[in-house]
Amino acid sequence: MISELKIATGVRKGITYLKESYYTKPFKLADIGAYRADKALCLMLMTASPGMLNGDDYRITIDVSTGARLQLQTQAYQRLYSMQTGARQQMDLSIGEGAFFSYVPHPIVPHTDAVFEGHNRINLAAGSRLVWGEILTCGRKLNGEVFKFRLFHNITELRYKGKLILKDNLIIQPSRLNVAEPGQMEGFTHQATFIYADTRPDAPPVADCLLELLAHEPDIAFGVTQSAGPAIVLRILGHGAEQLFNCLRSMEETLWSGAIFKRQNKLNEV
Repeated sequence: MISELKIATGVRKGITYLKESYYTKPFKLADIGAYRADKALCLMLMTASPGMLNGDDYRITIDVSTGARLQLQTQAYQRLYSMQTGARQQMDLSIGEGAFFSYVPHPIVPHTDAVFEGHNRINLAAGSRLVWGEILTCGRKLNGEVFKFRLFHNITELRYKGKLILKDNLIIQPSRLNVAEPGQMEGFTHQATFIYADTRPDAPPVADCLLELLAHEPDIAFGVTQSAGPAIVLRILGHGAEQLFNCLRSMEETLWSGAIFKRQNKLNEV
């Protein structure tokens, strides 16, 4: 089943508002920012389906207008059920000049024989910022479904002024590759990816502050990579979905509120 979601924002007197929205089943969209202090738009992406089923085809388009601030949240864990042929999702995201978009969804839980292919295409304009997260679990661990899915393949491409600056190609196919081998998961069962892009000309470095936020987390491994353009990728391995989700949400909130730049100034003083 093809399901569509389209979001477009606008800015009026410094306040970001939902200019246009369109969605088909099973998507739903809710504005949850009514009681927030900032002037950003905060939306929750909901779905009437328990998860992605065989043949599902999600197509999401988001346009964050010039100067807008949009934070998109999800309602619950994303389940990928047992499939014959698979499911797919395509997201096209455009972030205008001086705009800020943040998206850290709940973890993905692939069931036995799940097959998923995703493609995220993100276009950044001058002065724009992006926070992007993804968490993949091994499956329903307590049910004994540890890496019993058939395929998970997700590509995320970032372009700045039309030029490709980052391509994250995550593919896990347990039947063809031992995920416990060196260079793979190495005994961990959950993986998180956190991408931050800042195309402002005076953008301060934030990698050290993000690493400091994770320094005291137990039983995880992590590292950060600078892309060829104005973006960094932080990868985390762990054993629990909730722990990794809390890590990503903590980094998201620190960047969204601007608190990370205060932390950076303190590090510089030291």
